[in-house]
Amino acid sequence: MAVYALTGFSLVSLLSFGYLSWDWMKPGLVADVAMDPMEKLLLPTFSRPPHIIFILTDDQGYHDVGYHGSDIQTPTLDRLAAEGVKLENYYIQPICTPSRSQLITGRYQIHTGLQHSIIRPRQPNCLPLDQVTLPQKLQEAGYSTHMVGKWHLGFYKKECLPTRRGFDTFLGSLTGNVDYYTYDNCDGPGVCGYDLHEGEKVAWDQSGKYSTFLYAQRVSKILASHSPKEPIFIYVAFQAVHTPLQSPKEYIYRYRSMGNVARRKYAAMVTCMDEAVKNITWALKKYGYYDNSVIVFSTDNGGQTFSGGSNWPLRGRKGTYWEGGVRGIGFVHSPLIKRKRRISWALVHITDWYPTLVSLARGNLSNVPGLDGYNVWPAISEGKESPRTEILHNIDPLYNHAKYGSLEDGFGIWNTAVQASIRVGEWKLLTGDPGYSDWIPPQTLTNFPGSWWNLERLTDGLRKSMWLFNITADPYERYDLSDQRPDVVRTLLMRLVYYNRTAIPVRYPAENPRAHPDFNGGAWGPWASEDDVDEWEGGGELLKNRNKKKKCKICKLRSFFRKLNTRLMSNRI
Repeated sequence: MAVYALTGFSLVSLLSFGYLSWDWMKPGLVADVAMDPMEKLLLPTFSRPPHIIFILTDDQGYHDVGYHGSDIQTPTLDRLAAEGVKLENYYIQPICTPSRSQLITGRYQIHTGLQHSIIRPRQPNCLPLDQVTLPQKLQEAGYSTHMVGKWHLGFYKKECLPTRRGFDTFLGSLTGNVDYYTYDNCDGPGVCGYDLHEGEKVAWDQSGKYSTFLYAQRVSKILASHSPKEPIFIYVAFQAVHTPLQSPKEYIYRYRSMGNVARRKYAAMVTCMDEAVKNITWALKKYGYYDNSVIVFSTDNGGQTFSGGSNWPLRGRKGTYWEGGVRGIGFVHSPLIKRKRRISWALVHITDWYPTLVSLARGNLSNVPGLDGYNVWPAISEGKESPRTEILHNIDPLYNHAKYGSLEDGFGIWNTAVQASIRVGEWKLLTGDPGYSDWIPPQTLTNFPGSWWNLERLTDGLRKSMWLFNITADPYERYDLSDQRPDVVRTLLMRLVYYNRTAIPVRYPAENPRAHPDFNGGAWGPWASEDDVDEWEGGGELLKNRNKKKKCKICKLRSFFRKLNTRLMSNRI
C-alpha cells in the first residue's frame, strides 16, 4: 500500500518523483561504468583474479573498534586495518536492508524502490529481480560465490533467495534478526519461526550453535574444499552485533568491570566476532588463499546506542542520517595493495564495492549501465584521488514528514518536510526529520544514560527542517550553517531534485498473513505461489487476494507449531 505523498510539492517535485519524463542525459546523474580506454588503465595488474572476502558486521558502532579508541578489544580488526588501508571517509546506510541492497546492486536505494525502511518478514517484497547482482557478475567472471550469514533482502518467493541471486551456496538467516542459538525470529507477538537455512532448505540440525562461530566455521569449510587456484568470492554477513545481546559466557567475563549490562554484553559480542575474523584470516593462510586475496571489512550502519553500541564522538545513531548513522567502519587488507599501512580520506560509499570488486575480478561492467558506485581501487591501493565527489544518503517520501518543513522553506525548490540527505564535496545537507540527533558517549556507567546530552538534543533542532554542515571542518555536526550559507543550501537542494527525478516508486507492500511461519512448517521461508505473484502489481503494491480465504491442509498444523515455537522461545539464552 505504497503512497507517494505529493502534497506540497511543486512541478519540479512531480518531475522528481518520475511522474513526468526522466532526463537521463544530464551530466553527473549516475556513474558511467562502461569500459573506456582510460578506465582500462585503472584495472589491476594482478597475474590472476584475487580471492575476495567481504565481511559485513551488523549494528557495530563507529566507536566500537580498537583503533577508534574503544574500550572494546578488537586485536584482529586492529591488526588487519593497520597493515592495510583504513577508510576514514567511508559511508554506509542508516539501516540494514538499504546497505545490503546497495552493496549487492551498486545502486542507490531510490533506484531499486527500497528507499523506505527495511524489508519485513511478512512483506511480499525483495531485491528487484531485474537487478544484476554483484555475485552474478563475479560468477560471469569465473568466480565461485558463497554467502554466509544474514540476507535481509526478501524471500517471499524462491526467486528472491540468495541461491537464485548469484550465490552458489548459502548458510544463514533470511530475516533481519534471530536468536544466536535457537535461530528463532518473532515478527510480533505469536508470529515466530525458525530462520536458519542451508541453500534453499531449513537447517534444523544446526540449532544450538552460536551463529558467529557457526558462520566462521562454514567459511573455513568452504576454503578447505575449494582450490586456491580458482577465484572465490565469500560474502560473510555476520549477525553480530545486532540484538538480541547474546554471547558465550567466557567473552562476557572479560568485561565484568563494565557497569552497564548492555554495553558489557555488546562488547563481548564484538570481541567474539573479532576472533571469528581471526579464524577466517587464519584459514585463508592455511589453505593457500591469503597471498592473492582481498579482505574488505565494513559495518552496515551506525550502532544502536540503547543496545550497547557507541558512535562517539559522532552525532546520532542507527536509523538516522546524522554521521553516527551513516559513517561506517571500513578497511581493506590485502597483500596486493600497493601503498599499505595508511589511512585513506578518499570519499567512499558502500555502492562503490560493486564496480570496484567486479573490476578487480576483471569482470565486464559495460552491460550494467547506470551504476551509482565507482571503482575506488586506485584510491585505496595507490592513494589516488577518489572519483566520488558526492553521496546521496537517501530520499524517503514515505517517512513521517517534519512538522515545520515546507516548500517555502526550501526556496520553492524542495519540500523540506521530506526526509532526505546528501553530501556534495565537504558539504552535507539534511531535510525533514533526520532522526535522533544526540551525541552519546560510550555507555560504560551503571546508570547510563544521563541527561546533559539529551538536553543538548532537545534544545537543538526545534522548529527546524533543514541543516547544513561542513563535514570536513565539522565532522561532529555541531555547527549548522544553513542560515549563513543559503547559496550552498540552494545548490544542494537542486542536487536532491536532480537525483529525485530518477527515483522509481517506493516498493513497500502491505504484510501478508500467509507469510506466517505456521503455514511453512514452523520456519520463515518462501510462501508465495506463482498465482499469488501474478496478483501483485505496481512496484510491490499488494492487491486483494481473491483466494486468501481458501483452505489448505497445512493450516491444521497452526496450533502445533505455535506451541512448538512457544517452547523454543522459553529456552532462549
